[in-house]
Order: sequence, then C-alpha cells, then structure tokens
Amino acid sequence: MSVTALLVTHDGARWLPAVLAGLTGQTLPVDRVVAVDTTSRDDSVDLVRDALDRAGLDGSRALVDVVPGSTSYPAAVRHGLGLAPADPAAGDAEWVWLLHDDSNPDPSALAELLSAAEAHPEAAVLGPKLREWPSLRRLLEVGLTITGTGHRETGLERGEYDQGQHDAVREVLAVNTAGMLVRRSVLEALGGLDEELPIFGNDIDFGWRAALAGHRTLVVPQAVVFHAEAAHRGLRRTPLTGRHTHYQERRAALFTSLANVSSRALPWHYVRLFMGSLLRVVGYLAVRSVGEALDELAATLSVHGRPRQLLAARRERAERRVGEPADVRSLLAPAWLPYRHGLDFVTDLASAATSQAADVAERRRLARTPDAVPAGRDQRRGSAEDDEEAYLTDTGLVARFFTNPVAVVMVLFGILALLAAREAFGSITGGALSPVPAEAGDWWRLHTTTWHPLGTGTDVPAPAYVLPFALAASLLLGHTGAVVSGLMLLAVPISAWGAWRLLKVVGHLVDPRGLPRWLVVWGALTYALVPAASGAWAEGRFGTVAVAALLPWAAHAALGFVDPDRDRRWRAAWRTALLLALGAAFVPGFWLFALLATTVVLGAAAVISPRLLRERDSWGPPVVAVAATPLLLAPWLLPLLTTGSASGLMLEAGRLTVDQVTFTGLLTGRLNDLGAPGWLGVVLGVLAVAALLPRRTRVAVVICWLVALAAAVVSGVLAHVSLDLPAVTTRPSLGLFTVILQGTAVVAVVLGADAYLRRLEEHHPVWQRALAGALAVVAAAVPLGGLAWWLTTPDNAMTRDAETTVPVYMEQSSLLGEEHGVLVVGGSVEDGITYRIRRDDGTTVGEDEILTLADEDTALTADVQALVSAPTPAVVASLGERGVEYVVLASPADGRVSSLLDATAGLEQASAEDRTTRAWHVDRPLDAAALDGPSPWWRTALLVVQGLAILAALVLAAPTVRRAREGRSA
Repeated sequence: MSVTALLVTHDGARWLPAVLAGLTGQTLPVDRVVAVDTTSRDDSVDLVRDALDRAGLDGSRALVDVVPGSTSYPAAVRHGLGLAPADPAAGDAEWVWLLHDDSNPDPSALAELLSAAEAHPEAAVLGPKLREWPSLRRLLEVGLTITGTGHRETGLERGEYDQGQHDAVREVLAVNTAGMLVRRSVLEALGGLDEELPIFGNDIDFGWRAALAGHRTLVVPQAVVFHAEAAHRGLRRTPLTGRHTHYQERRAALFTSLANVSSRALPWHYVRLFMGSLLRVVGYLAVRSVGEALDELAATLSVHGRPRQLLAARRERAERRVGEPADVRSLLAPAWLPYRHGLDFVTDLASAATSQAADVAERRRLARTPDAVPAGRDQRRGSAEDDEEAYLTDTGLVARFFTNPVAVVMVLFGILALLAAREAFGSITGGALSPVPAEAGDWWRLHTTTWHPLGTGTDVPAPAYVLPFALAASLLLGHTGAVVSGLMLLAVPISAWGAWRLLKVVGHLVDPRGLPRWLVVWGALTYALVPAASGAWAEGRFGTVAVAALLPWAAHAALGFVDPDRDRRWRAAWRTALLLALGAAFVPGFWLFALLATTVVLGAAAVISPRLLRERDSWGPPVVAVAATPLLLAPWLLPLLTTGSASGLMLEAGRLTVDQVTFTGLLTGRLNDLGAPGWLGVVLGVLAVAALLPRRTRVAVVICWLVALAAAVVSGVLAHVSLDLPAVTTRPSLGLFTVILQGTAVVAVVLGADAYLRRLEEHHPVWQRALAGALAVVAAAVPLGGLAWWLTTPDNAMTRDAETTVPVYMEQSSLLGEEHGVLVVGGSVEDGITYRIRRDDGTTVGEDEILTLADEDTALTADVQALVSAPTPAVVASLGERGVEYVVLASPADGRVSSLLDATAGLEQASAEDRTTRAWHVDRPLDAAALDGPSPWWRTALLVVQGLAILAALVLAAPTVRRAREGRSA
C-alpha cells in the first residue's frame, strides 16, 4: 500500500506543532507528505517545512506549496494531488490521507485505518473517530449522515464522552475530511471534493456521491484524531467564511441535500427545506441570534434562488456515476430524527433566550470597559480574538432590538394587542364612552370653570381626568378623539411594560438571582390582558382600563419606599403620589384603596417593629405619597364633598354602567358577559393557590394573598352598597378590585413558579418534571388563550353614532349658544317618562359624571310632568326661560302625549328624521342668562394650588443633582 498524507493549512500556527508531531510520529509512517498552504498570515509554512525536515523527509517525499488565500479546500486538495502524481505501480492500493491543520492524529491512527482497509478490501473510504481538541475525551464524530432537513447528524449526544461505546467498525454515509483515508482512484473518479462547497459540507457530499456510486465508507473508531474545529467554532477567520460561518454551513447542507437526493424526492425536499429554513430564521430571531437568522436566510436564497446551478450539479453527479445509483436510504438519518431535533430546538428556546441575553449583555459590558478581562471561553481564546469580540459586540438600536428576544415578544404582543383593539381606531362611543368634544379647549373650559351649563346648570366639579385629557389633546394639536383612542389602544401594551418592570424588581427582592426572564414575560402578558379579559375594554370603561395600565407603574414606584438610599425613598414618594393621583382621576377608589393599604402596612410595622415609626425617613414617604394625592386633585375632590356629590368617590370615569359581578365573576376577574371565558380566570386562580406550596417564596406569596383578600373584602362590602344618585340607584364600581385581584394573582403565580423552577434545577424524578411541563403548558394557555379570544371576538359595546334621536338641524342650532337646548323626552305614560336636555354638542366625555351627580331640578321635573299630562302656555314659557328651544318625543313616540303637545299653544310642530319621533319648536323667548351660576373664588384658588402642587411634585420626583455638584466641587 502507498499512502500520501495531504495537509491543507491556513493560519494554523497554534495547532500545527502538535499536528505535525502526530503526523510524523505515526507508528506506520506515510510514504509522502504534501502540504498546501492558502497564504497564511502566520508562520504556518515555516513550521511545516521545519517539521518535515526534522522528520528526515527529502524533497521527493515532502512537498510544500503556497496557493492564494481564496483557494477553497476542495481546490487545495486537487492542487495537492497534482503536486504528487499517482503511482502507476500502486494501482488501486494507493491511498490519500486528508488532514486539517487543526486535526491531530493519534500515533496509531494510520495503522488502524490501513488495518481496517486490509480487513475490508471493498471499502473505498475510511475515517477515524474524532475527539474534541483540547478536551481529548469528548466525542465529536464517529461517522456522519444527514437528515431530511439538512442537519449534519453524528448520532452522538451533546458533550458525550468516549467510553468505548461506539467502537464497532461499521458502514456510514460519510466521514470527516479531518483524517479521511480514501482510495486515490475513487477520489479522482468522483471528481474530488465539490468546489461548490468551499469549506464546509464537502465530506458528506463526497460520501453520499461515493455511496450512490456503489463504494463503501467505513468508520474505524480504533483510529483516533483530535479535532479543534477552528473554522466551525469561529476560532479563526478565513477568506472563505469571514464572519458568516453559519451561512457557509447552512448553504452547504442545503446544497448537499438537494444535489444528491433522488429525483423522485427532489420536489418535496425542495419545498420542505425552503419552508424549514424560514422557520429556522424565525427561531433564530426568537433566541436573539439575528446574525445567524440573516445567514440562514441568505443561504436559503443562495441555494433556492439558483435552480440552474443546482440542476447542473445534479447532472454532473449523474454523469460521473457509473450504472444505476445504489440504494443509500439505510445510510441516511431516520425520517423521524428531524422532528426530534425540532422538539429539542423548541425546548431550547427558553434557555437559549436567557443565556444569549446574558452573553450579549456581557459582550456589551466588555465593549464599554476595554480593560476588563473576558470570562469563560473567551478568556481562554486570548487577545487574538479581539476582532471576534468586536464583531460580536453590537451597539446599533435595530440590532439591539432583534438580539433581544423579550423585546421581540413584547413588541409582537403589542402589535397583536393593537390589532385586537382595532375598534378603537378613530372616534369611538358606546358603553361607558360618550362622544369626545370638538376641541381641546372644551376640556380646558370644563376643568377651569366652576359652573357648568349642563341640564339646567350645576356646580358639580368636572372629573379629575379632564385635566390630563386636556393636556394630552393639546399636545396632539387639539385631536380629542386621539386621546381616548390612544388610551384604549395603548393601555394593554403599557400594562405589559409596567408589569414587566414591576415583576423584575419584585423578583430581585424575593430572589437575589431574579426571576427567569420568560416567567416575567408570562406575568407581564397575563396581567396586560386583564382589561380585555375582564370585559372592561369591550364595555368602553376607560376608567378601569386606565387604572389597569397605571397600577403596575404605581406599585413599581411604591417599591422605592424600601430603597436603602434616603433620597431615593423620598423621590419614590412623589412619583407614587403623581401616579396615585393620575389613577384616582379615573377611578377615585384607587386612592382610597391605597390609603387603606398604607394604614394597614404602617399599623403592622408599628406592631412588628415600633422603631420604624420613630424614623421619619421610613414612614414619611408612604404617608406623603397618600397625603399628597388629595392636594394634586384638589379642584375636584373638595368641591365634590362640598356639593354633596361624595358618591362620586365610589364611581369610575365615563358613562354609568352596571357591574354584573357575581362571586364567581370576582374570582375569575369578569365584570360582565363581554369578558373572556371564565376558565382562563379559573386557571389563574388555581395556579395562585398552588403558589402557596413552595416554602421558599411562601412569605411573598402570602403577602399577595393578603392584598387580594383585602380587595375581596372591600369589593364584597361594596357589592351590598347602593348609591342613591339623583337620577338612578346603582352599585359602586368594582372594576378596580377586579384588576387588583387579578394583578396579585399574577404576582403570586410568578413567585411560586420561580420557586418550583429553582427546585427543578436539582435532580428530580421524571414525573415531577413532566408535571412541571404540564403546568407550564396550562399556564401558557392563559395569556395565549386570552389574546386569541380578544383577537377573534369582535363583540363590544362601542358603536359609532350612538345618539340619533335629535335631528341634525337641532344639533346645529344647539351650537349657537347654551340657551338653544333640546328637551328629549322618552318613555310613555304607562312605563314612565324620562328626560334630558341636550346642549351645545351633546353630552361628551367629561360631562357624564357631572350630569350623573348633579342634583335633580325638581321644578323642571314638575314642568315635564305637566308637559306630558296637561301642558299649558305657562309651562311652554318656562321652557324658554330655561333655555329650551326644541322638544323631542323620542321614538316610539307616545300618541297621547304627542296629541297633547300638538294642541299646546307656543309649541310648533317641527320635522324629525324618524317618523316614529315627534318634535316641536318652542315659540317663546329664550333666556341667554338662564344657565348662569356662581363662581366661588376659592375654587379658582384650588386650580392655582393644584398647578403648584403638580409642578412641585414633578420637581421633587426628578433625580437629585446635589451630590453630583458636591462631587465636582470637591
């Protein structure tokens, strides 16, 4: 036998001394050594020549040549064969032993390979067992094959150690070129290695072609080669790969599969590989491997986008093959193997997302601190890898986003939430939502005036949320509709963001290691869907929706009370006060519940640790946060009490709605029949109960349950309270407590799940892990089911153009002045009569609460009763004095009432768009001063106090710069 060792080198100086020692130290020496260097930048060529000279190989047995750096590995092999012509005397017994500059053969490797060749004369290709270098014991390959999805399959477990478990000589599809022993005649007959595969994948392609041509490939585990896989692992960069190693590897896999698969299976594999590659792109993006995702996409386009090149490769293979192709199906990977890999890939997403996030964060930190010493694998690589680290470090905004799986998921959730909330685009009314006013100035007037020309005039204060609405509308150039639409559209994404920040902090308080990232994502998304799942969003209850968005931000700010830094505690107090005031502006009970919680916490602290109450910096911040809220809401809160409208403290923003909350609904977080299926809330409740079991987080979970218990008790009491408002009797709003109950349940589940996951880090039986996996699937169904329900359920109470009882010409007339009102009468004599007065542009957002709390004008009620029963000219004249220009009897008009009004002097019949609606014009003088009322100076002063308080709170909540100044002056 004659053996020619063919060594290809490129910048391999760090491995070549050991490789050359292994090559020249073989127990069965080679006959010739051919070394081809692809223009190394280090001293690889000198190392090769010196080693061959020391081994005593003369010029006829040692050939060294240098080729351009762009030369591919197949071209370098072909060039090496040209340097050493074939030996005619050896015939079929001449062998070529291929080696890489990072593959170190064991001293007996060649002898074992040749021994197997003698024992199996039908074999044309033989390969050694590859072990990892420098670990020396981990297995890399014991033969190769390929799956239907182009995955390079070794049949080994990750990190598997060599214990002799794979030491049987067997037939395989291919062996690695790092140590491949191949008959020269077969290598040349098959055209050598394919130059379409410049560096990766040419071993599987050659083995597949050899098998189709009827040649056998054996793996000989007794022969051992240690392989560093420098190019694959990115330990060095070559002109053939650059920074895109994954591109070359994936392109090689796709090309090999499509060039060698049978003609019958080609169409299926073509489509399968294309669609599978697109899924892999999505998967890489999910684990923040944006570079590999782009490489995957580029490789797919390179292969699938050039079908002529692919067909040419298939024709060339067919021409070089003699006879019918052999059946190689038994050498390919089993059909089920890709699905197992897919399952492994899915299960790795969560761990990869967290680990890669930490890796990128560490690289960015090292980039910002050049003197820092890299840790782990990067530290072992040394300073030669600085250019690799510079490449991996990524500071672009777009790249940071795509390399952050949490950001991708949260943004995707936000997009889907916007899609689900598509009804909120444009002007929305219905449920608790009235039409918006025409311009931002209407909200400013509503906030600053103390007497409102609504109905017959009232001094009930405008709701507190009118101020932030007016500010927002002004910033939006007067687009009032965009304010309400923006609130309903963005509340869910803002809730998710706030819950994410809150759970991160809570996790660090409970566990120094923090919570697993995907567990925090689950909690954030589950909580964010509470406004939609409860039915508040579908009913247009923007008060509950706004509080749900603000609650995690307020809780996050309140956690600053436990900050060890005194200055930060006081800043947290003012931030909390601002958020409490904003939330209470929509739902006053938000502040009342915070007041109750603060009282309970401080009371418990007084019992547990009385010393805390002697430290003003400990009890002061929460007290200031709660006490400052009334000051920030002074123009609304104090007049609410002085006008006898204190019932407004138990209502929420918007039109009056009726909660349909039962005990079951309260537990499942459902306000009405527009909410999500109850089983979603049941699952969350069951998981919250299970969170009590782990001992490690039991204290924190019990605190969550105590808060939930307080909310449940308060809501239970309020459910039995009746509010006798001037126009109707109703129950207090329970939307806030539904949000609190669901929020505390989410926090409890996240903390309990963290404890379970920490326990599973240790060894546990399979059934426990299976149970944990089942619970994870059930838990994932809560946000996924809620989002799917919201996306596919269009039912909601928000409709456009809800009020159509007043003809258009009357609406236009009412815009001429406040005295041009329209009295709208509804109902019938038998069922009861209702009435309201429409003025200006009708009842808009911000005016609902005023009219709900305004005292009944008993004189007007008496006039309406007389109008529908025994109308007289005096009653008509009274209407004119009250600023009523038209009377409308809403559909279906009661015939007896309309006949009386037809015969009443001073009322002229007017046209109505609906035939079942009747209308009359009041032919009496209209009093322009009828709606004038008092404007107390102290209420104007409250506006000034509020403005100063807001300004002071903003300043006090901002970060201090005192220490920075002191540091500079020092």
